[in-house]
Amino acid sequence: MHWRALTTLDLPAVEAIAAKVHPNFPEDAAVFAERLRLYPEGTRLLELDGQPSGYILSHPWRFKQLPELNALLGALPADADTYYLHDLALLPAARGTGAAAMIVGDILRHARAAGFANMSLVAVNGSLPFWHKHGFRPVAAPELADKLASYETAARLLSKPLV
Repeated sequence: MHWRALTTLDLPAVEAIAAKVHPNFPEDAAVFAERLRLYPEGTRLLELDGQPSGYILSHPWRFKQLPELNALLGALPADADTYYLHDLALLPAARGTGAAAMIVGDILRHARAAGFANMSLVAVNGSLPFWHKHGFRPVAAPELADKLASYETAARLLSKPLV
């Protein structure tokens, strides 16, 4: 099991993993490519027995200003005040191996080292217990109710302090 830097050559594998793990949250290839281009330090690919088995996409962003699903960002904000975890996806074979906890720890360390006071994400697909275990807590944001519902009814904005 090995997390490594994501490259443009990995994008077809990322697309295939996303299609299997997040069939209800489709994103165009251009979205994955842009996240890699804008902030390569926040992207990784998991290899399990030499096979692509997961990925993470993360980047600086503005707290409570959620990126739309399947939308290009254009640029990262100069006044970013949160480290945003856009997507963590693991194929079933990689689940239960500790790979998710490993990369969450790595990304948390990266965000702290980059000077961010918190990390945020939108929990979907029943992932709330996983994120809760890693110290993420729901954020009261009634002004984001419609945007969160565009992900799914159960979507929740979560945050974790890093200082």
